[in-house]
Amino acid sequence: MHQYKIEGGFPIKGTIQASGNKNAALPCIAAALLTKESVILHNIPAIEDTGVMFKILEALGAKVEKLDTHDWKITAENITTNEIPRALSKKIRASILFAGSVLARCGKVVLPPPGGDVIGHRRLDTHFLALTELGARVDIEGQFNITANKLVGTDIFLDEMSVTATENALMAAVVADGVTIINNAASEPHVQDLCKMLIGMGAQIAGVGSNVLKIFGVPELHGTEYTIGPDFMEIGSFVGLAAATKGSIKITGVRESDMRPLKIAFNKLGIRWQIDGTTLSVPLSQEMKVNKDLGGAIPKIDDSPWPGFPPDLTSIMTVVATQVEGTVLIFEKMFESRMFFVDKLINMGASIVLCDPHRAVVSGPSTLHGDNLVSPDVRAGMAMVIAAMAAQGESTISNVYQIERGYENLVERLQSLGAHIERVEV
Repeated sequence: MHQYKIEGGFPIKGTIQASGNKNAALPCIAAALLTKESVILHNIPAIEDTGVMFKILEALGAKVEKLDTHDWKITAENITTNEIPRALSKKIRASILFAGSVLARCGKVVLPPPGGDVIGHRRLDTHFLALTELGARVDIEGQFNITANKLVGTDIFLDEMSVTATENALMAAVVADGVTIINNAASEPHVQDLCKMLIGMGAQIAGVGSNVLKIFGVPELHGTEYTIGPDFMEIGSFVGLAAATKGSIKITGVRESDMRPLKIAFNKLGIRWQIDGTTLSVPLSQEMKVNKDLGGAIPKIDDSPWPGFPPDLTSIMTVVATQVEGTVLIFEKMFESRMFFVDKLINMGASIVLCDPHRAVVSGPSTLHGDNLVSPDVRAGMAMVIAAMAAQGESTISNVYQIERGYENLVERLQSLGAHIERVEV
């Protein structure tokens, strides 16, 4: 096991390259099973989650070749089993993405319950409702046995804008007979990446980027070469880190359109950036003061389906708000356990009132003090890293595996920015 040891109080400064979008890489890796031909994926982040996905591919019989640090070749000519290994499935939430691709390829998939972050109840109903609409049958006996003699296009209305359920429905629908319409579909940049990759494989998809996707099924797909887009969650995390430590940063490889919902939220905290081409710059001088709503009302930072503010960044914004003058309400609507990490921030000296499992009122600025912390999930873990770097004194963070599932070479990259952080074995 490893811990992070962090000495706080040192502003970051420097330039880093944005990683590939984790949430785009995972479905694209699963989608490589939809063809017997080779698929080459570029800009895959070197993180725990993608590593597990490649191991699952190999367990299913696919050949996986590492071309470079972030470039991989997948050849799924021969699939030898339709059963996802239980030990790998429980490691990551994204194992659920093999439901659509293996079902479409083999007509049957055996999927143990997926693992992942413990941030509250994460229902799987939408996945199976969508696949059932396409002609699948789902049996649950300690695991999910999904079969389909034939996938047939249909008009689907998802009961929630689930990203991964949309992706599973897409992977099944692209090779189904006839036309499929997915209403109330998720439209995040990572869903768009999957759509674009599938189109490159010969799929016919209309409405990419909207909440209504129309898929014209084709008999088979072919190989392709695709580059994953930048991880706007990681970019937002580093913006928050620069602001909270009163530092500055330049992030290259940014896609400006991905940053628009984030910009609105950061502006509410008096944090601004400039984008020149694909380089985002957070200057040293920031207002760091809450901008009240009209009439002097306390503003709210709340998440919603894309193009709203992404729920994965509410943890980051909570920490950043502790270093900003004024009061703001953080409203995380999706997961009832995600905000429980704020008790650790309160122990560090933050002025936060947890109103209920979804809402926290943050008043700042607060002087934070180093503490012994445990990462509960990917984003809260990164939030704790930011808090420790903004705090006075030394902090330790345990369970860093959770953080490293989503952030590539985090310690080395933070050290390059001047952070006093070490990864130590315990």
